[in-house]
Amino acid sequence: MLTLRPLQRYQLVTDLGVAGVFGLLALAVELAGTTSGALAPLAVVGENVGAVLVALALTAALAMRRLQPGLALVLAWAGAFLQMGFGRQPSPADLAIFAVLYTTAAYGSRRVFWWGFASGIAGAAIVPLYLVGRGLSAPLTINDWFAVGALLLASGFALMLAWVSGALVRTAVRAAANSRAQRAAEAETIAEQQRVRIARDMHDVVAHSLAVVIAQADGARYAAAADPAAASDALATISSTARAALTDVRVLLSQLRHSQGEGPQPTLADLDQLFDRVRAAGVELDVRVDPVPPGEPPAAIQLAVFRIMQEALTNALRHGVDPRVRVRLGWFADRVELSVRNARSTSAAVGVPAAGGHGLIGMRERAQLVGGRLTAEPEYGEFVVQATLPIGSPQ
Repeated sequence: MLTLRPLQRYQLVTDLGVAGVFGLLALAVELAGTTSGALAPLAVVGENVGAVLVALALTAALAMRRLQPGLALVLAWAGAFLQMGFGRQPSPADLAIFAVLYTTAAYGSRRVFWWGFASGIAGAAIVPLYLVGRGLSAPLTINDWFAVGALLLASGFALMLAWVSGALVRTAVRAAANSRAQRAAEAETIAEQQRVRIARDMHDVVAHSLAVVIAQADGARYAAAADPAAASDALATISSTARAALTDVRVLLSQLRHSQGEGPQPTLADLDQLFDRVRAAGVELDVRVDPVPPGEPPAAIQLAVFRIMQEALTNALRHGVDPRVRVRLGWFADRVELSVRNARSTSAAVGVPAAGGHGLIGMRERAQLVGGRLTAEPEYGEFVVQATLPIGSPQ
């Protein structure tokens, strides 16, 4: 079963229109080329039938050249054999053969592509033999052989020029398709990286905020009867934390809807608010920044420091057995060093994230993305998160 290539409507109309006009002209040329005056009536009929069949075969080949290049090549060969079978001279109708060779190379399948190449070579050999042989009445002379050679070169050049032109177009079309596919793959990779980053941010925001909310809710439940004011303060902290988390989640969801907009990202100025939320959850937070940033560090470093600090404090809040947590942050000329230390329950899966979790994995990824390193492991009864992030000259 023949498979037709998909064409736009205007391409189909153009091909059929051009083929129709070509068919009328080819039929007129072929009929005008008959030698009816010197032939018997039956011979005249045969000559006209041959002219019509040749014109029809070449017209059909021209009409099908882009729809089905393989069928067009068969029809072109049929027209050539009919032309030779009826002993007809080459005519302008043979131009259809060049168009067919072009499309076999440009749009044909791999098999049709090479059949077109073989047809060009075979046609280049057949043309001179037919033209010289049909009028041969004596052995070939040296001049006849020169004529055969000249015709071989001329026909070979013309036929292969059509095929090579199509091959060049085929190469250009494939290169454009490969370029589009590469751009699509790169865009998909970028989108996937964006989704992973957003998922990591979502985990950081939700995990930290829920840890604070849970700690405050537990505290409020225990203090409700004895100290209503403490319960009220806890509820206020829960409310502010939930609102901040909702704002962050909305920003992240807007990035999912609009991949072009990055939205505001946390900076060093937001660390104090983070520390306040953790302290409000009942953590005795000891923060020491030495040395302080000499200028404005790069935005990527600020974001990495904030997210690593947020996740480390969330882990301390969730798994720590001692409310005391020590935070050290040092901004040096070429790097920033941070550490978060807290006592950790021995029954917890120390240093091992839950299956499918993003916590420790996310911290390590954030450090690696800016060229740094991070360790999270037990040390002398404490769980210690340490990170070193390289920075350039502060802005």
